[in-house]
Amino acid sequence: MEYLDQIKRDEGLRLHPYTCTAGKLTIGYGRNLDEVGITEQEAHILLTEDIKNARKDAQSFASIEVWPRLSPTRQAVLINMAFNLGLPKLRMFKRFHNYLTKGRFDLASVEMLDSHWATQVGFRATRLADAMRQG
Repeated sequence: MEYLDQIKRDEGLRLHPYTCTAGKLTIGYGRNLDEVGITEQEAHILLTEDIKNARKDAQSFASIEVWPRLSPTRQAVLINMAFNLGLPKLRMFKRFHNYLTKGRFDLASVEMLDSHWATQVGFRATRLADAMRQG
């Protein structure tokens, strides 16, 4: 596939979005995001990889000792939060983490709602806090 090597060489690989010489938002090997975007299948592949990373971040946040003691529902809440916030911002939830570690899920859910994040994401925070509390 000579054309594949040619295109890869000519376009170059950029793993972060950039503006190409034509002024279009571009990524990868010249993928024009403004006009082409991504397919649903590509979006699913990205989501799957992002969820893998969010799960690792959630496990890291909870700790090796605490993670296995959490119900699948509570693990899902942490994965969702890690996906949305990223690990650095999730680590800022210090009181939440403290209550989570102690198994005080009622107070952990209060901390979730008493945050700037909750005002940003609205019903998502309410739904996740309810899941954290109910387990």
